[in-house]
Amino acid sequence: MRIGILGAGIAGLVTAVELAGRGARVEIIERAPDHAEACAWVAGGMLAPWCEQATAEPQVATLGAPAVAWWQRHFDGTVQRGTLVVTATRDAGELALFGRRTERFEPIDAERIGALEPELAGRFRQGLFFPDEAHLDPRRALPALAAQLTAAGVTIRYGVDADAARIDADRIVDCRGLAARDTLEDLRGVRGEMIVVRSPDIQLSRPVRLLHPRFGLYVVPRGDGVFMLGGTLLESSSHDPMTVRSAMDVLNTAYALHPAFAEAEILELGVGVRPAFPDNLPRVLRRGRTVYLNGLYRHGFLLAPAMAQQAARLIFPHTTETPACTSA
Repeated sequence: MRIGILGAGIAGLVTAVELAGRGARVEIIERAPDHAEACAWVAGGMLAPWCEQATAEPQVATLGAPAVAWWQRHFDGTVQRGTLVVTATRDAGELALFGRRTERFEPIDAERIGALEPELAGRFRQGLFFPDEAHLDPRRALPALAAQLTAAGVTIRYGVDADAARIDADRIVDCRGLAARDTLEDLRGVRGEMIVVRSPDIQLSRPVRLLHPRFGLYVVPRGDGVFMLGGTLLESSSHDPMTVRSAMDVLNTAYALHPAFAEAEILELGVGVRPAFPDNLPRVLRRGRTVYLNGLYRHGFLLAPAMAQQAARLIFPHTTETPACTSA
């Protein structure tokens, strides 16, 4: 079967892996010149289904739990060292609330925090450790998937704004994200902002979340002293640059986690607008020969494998995946 996929973001690439693995002849069409314009380019890359239970619907953990194993099979840069959640002593209630809403964690004390992350020794009295969670660098994962697909015979055409009605294919899979609002009218944009910094004085080996009543921060290590800082969530479709207020919230909270962040070099301030449906849950829909995969919200890397498999089963109800792509 010939399948055309619209969009080479995280949804499009992962869907291509699943369809190619079922024997389809796949072509991906992307209107942007490269991956850098995808909202996944500024994502945290956290594979944290159990932490996400604190604020997300239960389906997110159910759908996202197999993602760690999927990424380990398809991208060898997947790091499984768990997630560490901490909070200041005065905000212990936030930690207790987080624990009541989540699962598959270990309550830990100051000594255990210091053993996991020596840089945080003596800074926090209690925390939660989610040992089964993982993370990856989106800026390595997206090109790696694209390279695997190309090696498997999948064509990826960048810089092409295609009309789905004119694509010569048996099926179309629309993975355009927010651009699909021309057809999926109830999509909305949710803006996320991030800051990339470099500090050779800080060594963290896993994502760390700092809970706060007003603003929660996550810090994701990228290696070589580079960290991605994030946590903002705004109901907006604006791609305008990050505001001073947002930057101050992120940087002040990073300083609260570790004072050495005050001396870090700011490498980048980025903005991404994620597609979401009113219930913040993803959907796979079929209309004629077109299958729509959309609404990954702020869980792109976590939910893309499960949703891509749903799309593949809809197109190929009687087949299973074969290893068309290998980790690289």
